[in-house]
Amino acid sequence: MTVRRLPALRGPAWLAGTAVLAALLAGCGIRATEVPTDYGPAPSRVRCSLAEPDGSAQGAPGVPVQVFLLCGSSLVTVDRTVRVPDGAADSERRVLVAQALLNQLTAPPSAAEKEAGYTTDVQRGITVTGPRSGDPEDTLRLGVDLDDLTSYALAQVVCTFSDSAAAEGDGSVVLAGPADRPALRYVCTDEVRARPGSNEPPSGEVTGG
Repeated sequence: MTVRRLPALRGPAWLAGTAVLAALLAGCGIRATEVPTDYGPAPSRVRCSLAEPDGSAQGAPGVPVQVFLLCGSSLVTVDRTVRVPDGAADSERRVLVAQALLNQLTAPPSAAEKEAGYTTDVQRGITVTGPRSGDPEDTLRLGVDLDDLTSYALAQVVCTFSDSAAAEGDGSVVLAGPADRPALRYVCTDEVRARPGSNEPPSGEVTGG
């Protein structure tokens, strides 16, 4: 049997075939391009995650602690160091630690933390003192009314205190403002850490001193 070769398409016939193929590809939604599509550079780091530990707290003198900052709609912990004088009584030490933690919460986030999306909602200049006459012995009185704090700021304060020497043995924190109002016991929960904007720290009356 003799096999006949089909003649190769040349000249106008080849051009016509190319045009038909291009039309078919266009009809299938396939479009050829000679220029690569630029989708921009890949993100340099994941939001709410430091690419590497922030060195601002490393090597600094003091006691290592963690404070809660905001990132997106959640609370995240960052490492800090605070300096507390040696030899302070337990009641005085609790107040000193609380003030040092407040100072860290109100300080602007480091450059690395800003790049990762960290912020704070705690206003600058907040002070803290110990209990007044008639207060439970572990009361921390802030220099601002707790009702004036945003839900984010209150969550930052409560969760930061609850994970420090400013807290009670069960992790709860007894807080009050400057006004003569009873102190309340606050706790930091998983719900508060996950969504501080819609979940304020649960609070209740102080019982048992």
